[in-house]
Amino acid sequence: MTIRIIAAAGALALAVLPLSGCATAAPTASKTQTASHRDADIEAANFKKDRQAILAMAGNYHVTFDFIETVAFEEGYELKDRKLSGGNEIVRVIADEGDFISLQHILVVGGDEKFPVKHWRQDWRYEPDSVLTFIGANTWETRALSDSESAGKWSQVVYQVDDAPRYGALGEWAHEDGVSAWTPPREWRPLPRRDATTRDDYQAVDAINRHAITPDGWVHEQDNTKLVLKGGEPHALVREIGVNTYKKFDDFEIAVGDDYWAATQDFWAAVRDEWTRIESENPRFGLTVQGEPEAVYMPILDLAEAVEDGEKTSAEAAEEARAVIASFLTTRPAPLQARLAGTD
Repeated sequence: MTIRIIAAAGALALAVLPLSGCATAAPTASKTQTASHRDADIEAANFKKDRQAILAMAGNYHVTFDFIETVAFEEGYELKDRKLSGGNEIVRVIADEGDFISLQHILVVGGDEKFPVKHWRQDWRYEPDSVLTFIGANTWETRALSDSESAGKWSQVVYQVDDAPRYGALGEWAHEDGVSAWTPPREWRPLPRRDATTRDDYQAVDAINRHAITPDGWVHEQDNTKLVLKGGEPHALVREIGVNTYKKFDDFEIAVGDDYWAATQDFWAAVRDEWTRIESENPRFGLTVQGEPEAVYMPILDLAEAVEDGEKTSAEAAEEARAVIASFLTTRPAPLQARLAGTD
C-alpha cells in the first residue's frame, strides 16, 4: 500500500535538562504532529473507501448502454439517432495488490446457446507516477505525474478487448452526500465501436468518464465531445451524453463467462504482459492501422478461443499473439496529422 503519510514537521519536544534538582519534563507532542497524525488517519480512511468503491464494481450485471447526441457545433450537422443497447456482463477482480486493482469485463451473449465475449478491462492505480493517455490516431503516450499531482488520486486506464490500451485519466474519488464517485478531467479517447464501424466524420472523443456507485450496482456516466482532428486544430463536431448502467443481476448463464476466463486467463495474462512491456519500454507507441483496430484484435480473440477449445496451449497462443501485436505496432509514430493522412 503506498499511502503517503505526511511527516510531522516537528519532533517531540526535547526533555528539559534538570535544573536545581528539578525532575526531567515528560515529552509532549506538538500541535503540528497531532495534525499530521489526523491527516494520515483521514487519508487512510479515504484510501479504504476508494478501494471499497472500486471493488464494488465487480459482480454480475445487466448493463444498459444509452447514448444521445445533444448539441451540434458544426453548421449543418444533424444530430444522430439515440443508441440504446444492453446485455449481461460479469466483472471480475483479476488483480488486487492494495494500491493496484484490475477489473475484467466479460459479456455473456447469444440466443438459446450463450457464449462469452471478452470485453473491456479497467486498471486502477493509487498515486501513480505516470498515466497512459490516448493522443489520437491509435497512438498512446505515457504522461509523467508529480507527487503533488497524484497525491490522494487514482489513475484509471481502460483496455481494449485484446488488452491493447484505449484511454487513461487521473482523478480523485469523492465520498460525499452518500455517493462514492470518481471524476477525472477531460481526456481524449478513441472512437467507440458503435461509431468507429459506422462513420468517419470525427476522429477522437474528448471525454469525462465518471464512475459512481449506486445502491444496486454502479453507473458509468460520460460527457463526450466528438472531435474532428483532420485538417489542423481539433474542433468539436457534436456533444453526446452517455449513461452505462450496471444493475446487479444473477438470472443469466454466469458460468459461461467464468468458465471462459478459467480456461483462457493464462493466455490473457501473457498478452497483458506483452502490452505492459511495450508501455514500459516506449514513452509513445501506436498501431499502424487507423480507425477500428479489428485487424489486431480479431486474431488475438481467435487465439483465445483456440485455447478455450483445447486446440492450442496458452504458451503457443501467447507466442502467436505477440507476433500479431508486433506486426501492427509502431514505436516511433509520426505526428498526428501525418498518421491521420496515412503517411506514417
